[in-house]
Amino acid sequence: MPLDHRRLCGPEESQPPSLWAALAAEDEDEEGAGAAPRDPCSLRPLFARAGLLSQAQGSAYVELGSGTKVLCAAWGPREAAEPGPGRLLCEFRRAPFAGRGARGRPGGLAEREAEREAAAALREALEPAVRLGRYPRARLAVSALLLQDGGSALAAAVSAAALALADAGVEMYDLAVGCALCRPPAATAAAWMLQPAEPEERRAAARLTLALLPALNQVSAVLGGGQGGPPEDWAQALRLGLDGCHRQYPVLRQSLLRAAQRRDAAAAATAAAASVA
Repeated sequence: MPLDHRRLCGPEESQPPSLWAALAAEDEDEEGAGAAPRDPCSLRPLFARAGLLSQAQGSAYVELGSGTKVLCAAWGPREAAEPGPGRLLCEFRRAPFAGRGARGRPGGLAEREAEREAAAALREALEPAVRLGRYPRARLAVSALLLQDGGSALAAAVSAAALALADAGVEMYDLAVGCALCRPPAATAAAWMLQPAEPEERRAAARLTLALLPALNQVSAVLGGGQGGPPEDWAQALRLGLDGCHRQYPVLRQSLLRAAQRRDAAAAATAAAASVA
């Protein structure tokens, strides 16, 4: 029997969509009230790697234990048309498959506005870390792509973008390290939680994301909102977030050092091969 090439060949067997919806609901229930409570001061496992993309001058990949995955690329100074000090251009985009469950229309107004706000927050967190005065009449560009949103996405993007800029050879005062916190609803005064997962963020009464330059002990950005209680509670959240940034800093530094060592080893191997030829 001849094939009809105008039709897409589907699988021989299929399952109703309601089956997968039930599985997703079970996973969400497990992450919710049925899950064992974790230490609110504990950090999730962090994986960072710099120098992955050959098409960009600098790149970095950051993954959190909650499932958040961010890929960043950075491009060094390029001549700008307008005179003045250097400018940092930031872009934040979500992959179509980044979120779980139902998703709005790709490229819709709400999604574009959320990406625009995230890009502005990313620029606010990174500008104090970059020595823009050393790049007059130039622009630096960094692009962050959220591959999977498991919670604390903006904080992971800040760390990945700082790594990508440093990997590109951009002069910086220090690496900007991001850390996110949330306060569960109807919680006690000491219930701020480090690096919340996506279900925890969705149910949170208050959220806080901060960026720190650990070597200078300088906060570059604080973004938060919600009902967090009296000012003492917000001060406690800031102290907890600063401690989280300091604890992540060695991991990011080591990933940048390993990228430089790989680059030096590759250059040495290339030079040795050229001398032999």
